[in-house]
Amino acid sequence: MHDGEEAGEEPAVRRVGTRVVYENPWMVVREDAVERLDGSRGIYGVVDKPDFVLVIPVERDGFHLVEEYRYPIGKRTWSFPQGSLPGRQDADPEELARLELAQETGLRAGTLRHLGYLNCSHGTSGQGFNIFVASDLTAGETDREPEEQDMRQKWVSVAEFRALVREGRITDDSTLAAYALLLMDDAQMDDRVTGDRTS
Repeated sequence: MHDGEEAGEEPAVRRVGTRVVYENPWMVVREDAVERLDGSRGIYGVVDKPDFVLVIPVERDGFHLVEEYRYPIGKRTWSFPQGSLPGRQDADPEELARLELAQETGLRAGTLRHLGYLNCSHGTSGQGFNIFVASDLTAGETDREPEEQDMRQKWVSVAEFRALVREGRITDDSTLAAYALLLMDDAQMDDRVTGDRTS
């Protein structure tokens, strides 16, 4: 049963066959033969990639971001630190979050809080990501992978973060979704402090 399916509920589309059309260490592209509720058949292309983690490093009313060249879109963009361990789908998300944060920024988190789990590109992939908020940060050395040798990092205020979004310099959907989740979490925290239960 897929995540989100109700127990006993018949899926709207079921797989009746599959074949791998492309594979590398980071992804598998497969073509599934599917059957719909009315009995009609078709195909569905799926990109299988491991889940990843995204870390929101919070400090002084702002965030630490990383910037790198994104080959598929042909430009540099800013985002929150994020990544996965190919071949290690069993990796503990919190452990991976600490590792990615240290590798990409050199920062070590004294406090790491799980914020939530989201899916990305759920029309083409089952991939999802765990979101963590990192605080009580201390600086250290980075340990970036060869693919990250052009990576830059900087701290930005919340106002600067929003400006980067408006200017189209932050276009990563995972970063924006994580920020939205953080805003919702902050609002809930404010409600708990003030006693407001209307939202």
